[in-house]
Amino acid sequence: MTADIKVIRTGQMYRYYLRETVVGDGRRPAGMPLREAQEQAGVPAGRWMGRGLAVLGLTPGEEVTEQQLRNLFGERGRHPYADQIEANRLAKGDSPKKAFKAGALGRQVTVTGVDFTFRPQPTIYLLWALGDEETRRVIEAAHERAIERVLEWIEDEVAVIRYGKDGTYRVRPPGGLVAARFRHYEARSGMPLLHDHLLLSVKGQRLDGKWGSIHTLALHENTVAASALYNEIVASEVCEALGLATEPRIVTPGRRPVMEIAGVPHELIRWTSRRSDQIAACLAELEHEYVTAVDDDGELKFLPVVSERARAKLNQMAARKTRPPKQTARPLAQLRAWWKASAILTSGVAVDVINSLLEYARAAAAAIRARVAAVVDVALAAVDVAATVFVMNDGGRFHRRHLLAEARRHLALVLRGRRRDPGLDDRIVATAISTYCLDISEPKTVRGLESGYRLYTARWALSDLTDRRRPPTPAPNPDRLSPADPGEPAAPRTSDQTAGEWEIPRLPLQYERAVLAGAVVREKLRTTTAAVRGRAYDVVAHQQAAMPEHLLPPPAADSEPGRQEAVDLTALRALRESRTDVEALDLTAERLRHLGDAFTVAADRARATMDRYAHRDDADDAHPVREDDQRAHRPQEPGPHRGREAGH
Repeated sequence: MTADIKVIRTGQMYRYYLRETVVGDGRRPAGMPLREAQEQAGVPAGRWMGRGLAVLGLTPGEEVTEQQLRNLFGERGRHPYADQIEANRLAKGDSPKKAFKAGALGRQVTVTGVDFTFRPQPTIYLLWALGDEETRRVIEAAHERAIERVLEWIEDEVAVIRYGKDGTYRVRPPGGLVAARFRHYEARSGMPLLHDHLLLSVKGQRLDGKWGSIHTLALHENTVAASALYNEIVASEVCEALGLATEPRIVTPGRRPVMEIAGVPHELIRWTSRRSDQIAACLAELEHEYVTAVDDDGELKFLPVVSERARAKLNQMAARKTRPPKQTARPLAQLRAWWKASAILTSGVAVDVINSLLEYARAAAAAIRARVAAVVDVALAAVDVAATVFVMNDGGRFHRRHLLAEARRHLALVLRGRRRDPGLDDRIVATAISTYCLDISEPKTVRGLESGYRLYTARWALSDLTDRRRPPTPAPNPDRLSPADPGEPAAPRTSDQTAGEWEIPRLPLQYERAVLAGAVVREKLRTTTAAVRGRAYDVVAHQQAAMPEHLLPPPAADSEPGRQEAVDLTALRALRESRTDVEALDLTAERLRHLGDAFTVAADRARATMDRYAHRDDADDAHPVREDDQRAHRPQEPGPHRGREAGH
């Protein structure tokens, strides 16, 4: 994700944020004033944001002072001007207790806020780091506008104040929220990484004037939707301002594609991912330790595979183990000069490409805009969103926020960097819920009656979508290596090869099955519903715009004569060239059914393999398996080599 969230606690504010975060993640010398430390580090001053500033006597864009931060985030949620308020009350003759209470914003809390970290896609901050000054200013302005839009959405749709017994009642903060934004320029490795820390206060005012606390769980639950909204807005703002376009890129096989700026070489992303390489190497070693761990009786503790849930936890451990110390912050102008020189010397990209990166991106954008029509069909988008969320969530149950996050991802894929109409994501979600979802909620509390916490499932059965869980691949022989070609026998492991170089089997990911499910349902609707079949151009144009290039490979030069492929690539290429070729779509549908049948046969064969694992030897002697490591994974963004500094 490009939006992370962390909790801010009272003591943590002093130990970490006031010492490092507010000065660009550098090390602030003891006793140095905040503004002087920021100037020395070369980072801008923090700025206040949010609609709730007026009640506190602050204005948007006003500079954040150290005392204001201490009061609001470090003193258990006091007024930013609590010192002045307390002094005025004491001068009027109030007791110290009353004066102190006057400077408080409701009850004192331990969790005083949350830290949202926003960073654009790697290709965007590469253009920011290696481009000219005008490009840098445009990207920073788009980055700020995207953060503002996300904060407005949180204020309007997400944030709630809990009150009453056990927090039974909830209300939106009518006056809005208060946040302080701090900008950073680099990652721990010293590579470019434009990102902002948005310190969001948990204090909000109700209609009766009393101050309450924002429910932080609601913020955590909607982080994925916030990240998708930020990605969509910052990409569209940058593309519209600079004449660019986005394209889907596969970072990790089996996961959803990442939308990046077209024309920016992937080698530049690899140049920035030194820390990701370290994490990947450490992760491989941790995975081997995981699959070979045994208990006191010598039995394996887990199945000999790494599930996505376990891999996410191992990735966090690898990030912590390889986390380097923070470097001294430097002025942006000096950093940009160093980054450009380093990219020219070490990235492997030609000098003229680096010097003319924006022109190359604009040329790629022109080709994409000429070929791909940005047609958003709400009905078909609702099918894609509902099918994907249904497959990728455990048991096929989900909430509205899952549909909203997927709708925003879908729009980013289809529009390729173009702006969309306001509220289009909500229209897609409303269509998906009313047409393709069933409400299976059984609310026992007031919270369960809220629209955001209604529980849904799709109107299809898993068997209708050829979605059967596949079992793990067999455990590797410690003395054999998995071959590069699955049809070849495994090669012996050499004596100088370490455990981190072994191929560790993993549970298959669900995104590919989700894409297949969406295609199956779309095709059923297209062939059985007259209303959809009547919009032939819209259907084909929509599917063409949403079709990633990696799904349309070039023809194989050495294909065997008479060999029948699972998918007719000729028809797919024809569909790419002509968005009105409905006959090509019919051929694709026929081949798609062949693919579904092949997928079902493979799933049955693989399930038999799982049964052998579950019942090998004796059922009573089966090794214990931790339940939390075998659950179906939640949708996640790409892992290592994603170009962003994990564990920042």
